[in-house]
Amino acid sequence: MQFPAGSVQALSSAASTVFSIGIVFLGYWGIHEGSHWRSGDVCVALLALAGFACLGSVPWLATSPTQRPDDESRLRLARHAFLGGVGALWLAIIVSVFTQ
Repeated sequence: MQFPAGSVQALSSAASTVFSIGIVFLGYWGIHEGSHWRSGDVCVALLALAGFACLGSVPWLATSPTQRPDDESRLRLARHAFLGGVGALWLAIIVSVFTQ
C-alpha cells in the first residue's frame, strides 16, 4: 500500500514547526539565564534536547531511500520519531511548569 501523496512533505513541515515552537519555549523558559541549574532544569533541558533530536531526524527518515517503492518502513519510523519528539517536548513543558 502506498502512503498518501504529500505525507512526506506534511510530516517534515510539521516536524520543523514543532521544532521551532520548542526553540521558542526554551527561549521563553530561560535556558540562556546564567543562574545555577537545579535538577528540574536539567531534566527539562534533556527532555527538550531528546525531542529536538527526534524531530530533527524526521525529514531524514521520511526521505531516505528504500529497497522497494512500496516499502513504508522508513516513513513509519519517521512517524514514530515525530511522535517521540512531540511527546518529549510536551513532557519538558509539563516538567517546567511543575518545577517552578
